[in-house]
Amino acid sequence: MNDAAPFVRPDMRAFLDALAAMEGPAIADMTLEEARASYVALHAMADKPARELAVIRDLSCPGPAGDIPLRLYDARERREAGPLVTFFHGGGFVIGDLETHHALCTELAHLLDLPVVATHYRRAPEAPFPAAIDDCEAAARWIAGSPGALGREATGLVTIGDSAGGTATIAVGQLLSANPADVPVVLQVPLFPLAADAMGSASLDAFADGFVLTKAAVQFFDAAYQGDRTDPRAFPILGDHASAPPTVIVTAGLDPIRDSGRDYAKALAEAGRSHVFLEIEGVTHSFTNLRQAVPSTQADLERVVAAMQFMLGA
Repeated sequence: MNDAAPFVRPDMRAFLDALAAMEGPAIADMTLEEARASYVALHAMADKPARELAVIRDLSCPGPAGDIPLRLYDARERREAGPLVTFFHGGGFVIGDLETHHALCTELAHLLDLPVVATHYRRAPEAPFPAAIDDCEAAARWIAGSPGALGREATGLVTIGDSAGGTATIAVGQLLSANPADVPVVLQVPLFPLAADAMGSASLDAFADGFVLTKAAVQFFDAAYQGDRTDPRAFPILGDHASAPPTVIVTAGLDPIRDSGRDYAKALAEAGRSHVFLEIEGVTHSFTNLRQAVPSTQADLERVVAAMQFMLGA
């Protein structure tokens, strides 16, 4: 791919042109409240409406700093024991929440025909690194061992998350590998994650502006989150890949943190771990939440789900 003149899908280009015409302030120029509101507004405008499901229920679990909000999604009222999906939302560890990824979680529950439990971790800058990872780990352990509270018994966890949630997905996989939960992680699915430090990467400069996520926004999130650059919980590329669970790793061709995900896929390959690597061409970061504005990305999400089902042996 020629990053000097990257391929951009027609529907993606139309959405990018529409965003540019709005001429809104950059995220780094917003207050924290404005940044969070703009993220909610973007997904409300760009993502497909949430699906109706048999079960959508808010609940919580104990965490290291108080209760952690969770939301259970299931297309079925009752379900036999089986894999259970744990979802960690994106937003740079700063601006996402259960609402910003509600529609996506309903779609995953529908397409996978598996229960999905979304986690809302503590966010920076109020709670900087490693608060989010601590919460995600605690939630995953609770979900693995709490069939009574969920009404669903997990035989294994499928961890999935986008962007910052993709980072958390890999970090939780490493933590649960080192210190197992009640059931194992049978599949992890980091979607366009920040797995390695993006600063200085070619993709960060190639897609610095005009492709939804900007270099300035990456720097804004980095400064707020204060991730330790020597700690694999912040940059999972630094961790042990020899025991990584089966993985579907997804990157976006027009993403400033694309190379970080590529680096992680390379690390999995070098460690000999079972994985599928999908780079979705012609789309930006957050494409999984742009399915109304960029209709072709619905098929991309379905490709990701097909890869997940393949890896699960479904």
